[in-house]
Amino acid sequence: MSDPNIQLTESAAKRINAILAKQAGADLLRISVIGGGCSGFSYKFDLETETTDDDLVIERDGARVAIDSASIPFLENSKIDFADELIGASFRIDNPNATAACGCGTSFSI
Repeated sequence: MSDPNIQLTESAAKRINAILAKQAGADLLRISVIGGGCSGFSYKFDLETETTDDDLVIERDGARVAIDSASIPFLENSKIDFADELIGASFRIDNPNATAACGCGTSFSI
């Protein structure tokens, strides 16, 4: 597979490091794309301790994100960010492959 060009922003790396510092035993954030949600697909975020052989691992400033091989095509050329705004704080994925998204920000269609 060619380089999927999935980027992790500085803000996301800082937040991942802050979360992992409080979670005993967790070493990385796993992002998956699963079927479901109001637009057809949803992003799933989990804290984990290990990667698998077919994971793509993205690292920035000590933060690690694992993405399974089935989810990589859905996230190609995406940017993983963390926004802390007045309406709430959350991880956001700027996904150019999504043709539509739900207002919740975690559901999309292709």
